[in-house]
Amino acid sequence: MKPFSAISLSPEMQENLKKLEYRSMTPIQEISIPLIIKKKDILALAKTGSGKTAAFGIGLLENLDVKHFRVQNLILCPTRELADQVSKEMRRIARFRHNIKIVTITGGIPHFKQEHSLSHQAHIVVGTPGRVHKLLRRGSLVLDELQSVVLDEADRMLDMGFIDEIHDIFDFVPEKTQTLCFSATFPDEIKELSREFQENPKEIEVESRGDDIAIKQIFYRAGWKEKSTAVGKILQKFQPESVIIFCNTKDACRRISRDLQDSGLSCLALHGDLEQKERTEVLTRFSNGSVRILIATDVAARGLDIKELGAVINYDMPFETENYIHRIGRTGRAGLEGQAFSLMSTKEQFRLDLINDFLKSGFMVEELPEDESQDCSYSQASMVTLSINGGRKNKISPGDLLGALTADGTVPGKAIGKIDRQDFITFVAVESASADRAQQLLEKGQIKGRQFKVRRHN
Repeated sequence: MKPFSAISLSPEMQENLKKLEYRSMTPIQEISIPLIIKKKDILALAKTGSGKTAAFGIGLLENLDVKHFRVQNLILCPTRELADQVSKEMRRIARFRHNIKIVTITGGIPHFKQEHSLSHQAHIVVGTPGRVHKLLRRGSLVLDELQSVVLDEADRMLDMGFIDEIHDIFDFVPEKTQTLCFSATFPDEIKELSREFQENPKEIEVESRGDDIAIKQIFYRAGWKEKSTAVGKILQKFQPESVIIFCNTKDACRRISRDLQDSGLSCLALHGDLEQKERTEVLTRFSNGSVRILIATDVAARGLDIKELGAVINYDMPFETENYIHRIGRTGRAGLEGQAFSLMSTKEQFRLDLINDFLKSGFMVEELPEDESQDCSYSQASMVTLSINGGRKNKISPGDLLGALTADGTVPGKAIGKIDRQDFITFVAVESASADRAQQLLEKGQIKGRQFKVRRHN
């Protein structure tokens, strides 16, 4: 793979990429960044983990006119989680230049707060189609001087029914605007969308359909009443560091969550009925390692900021073969072999046949592993999440929190994990052995001259 120095980027961008430890370009970055800088339209096949966010982020930021304080880039994402993740990555890449303002616009947050942010203008807007469309209609978001629009995970947006909103959003987009479309698959609807909104797009396809996937895939026979027990057997035998268990419905999500908790396993559930505050807490605790098991519907199939997911379990087989690829694509990243386990009833053999046809593979259904241990130690996560009722709006920085936790030397710096700041709350992961002391320090101490309430998330 070529280094970033092989393409024409500003010295400031090159230096920032070195600090971010962006050493070599992924295939999608190597091909797309020069095209984006030249303001070409792109239709790119890019799955989760391909480096696509940095690809369009670097290209857009290189072309940005910081002195022109108007919305120049619009990035549309299918879920709130992905929009938040993209915003964070864009801010990291944007550190090479001062005064770049990036605003995130998603549902689950009062729109008047977002309208207030937009009233002070922004360079880049990252959002979900529903909320972006709403603020466009209200006149709070103005795209008269837009230069580029990105459709991130376009196929997923169509799967979630955002096609009408996308069409309506493009009514507000000026003609001759650069359009960058990134999709994990190229169904007919994506090609039609490209024909409608893109001009001579450069098609990029650097991903194969599965022959290069570093994922161990096993299919187990399990009837509907056996599935909860089957999940427990898989976890005890393979002991993945972290695992997402996918269900097709919210009810199944709740059911497997109850069953695992009754068996002594600590887990969290993520589905469409959660309020934004709850969703944020669930994703934070899972991503920072304080909970090892996440049970989710497909709303969480993409956009999760999990660097090294140990395994995926399909509690329910997905209805679409391509969705199977999306699910298992969460594991087997960062050069590590992933694991994907799927539970199948006898009547679902046809789904495996479709997967084998798609992947040109020969997987067969296996018998469930025998019980090797009744030990529930798998539920013990290495980290604990603490939160304080102060965040970005209270001018609290990660350094402030780190200083408060390590000042007297009783909590070592290496015991502090991921720090996630929201507007009015900050989550911090702490190694289990240091969690009690860390909680005491935050409860009794002060940050920037004031005391904050502390909560331990169990």
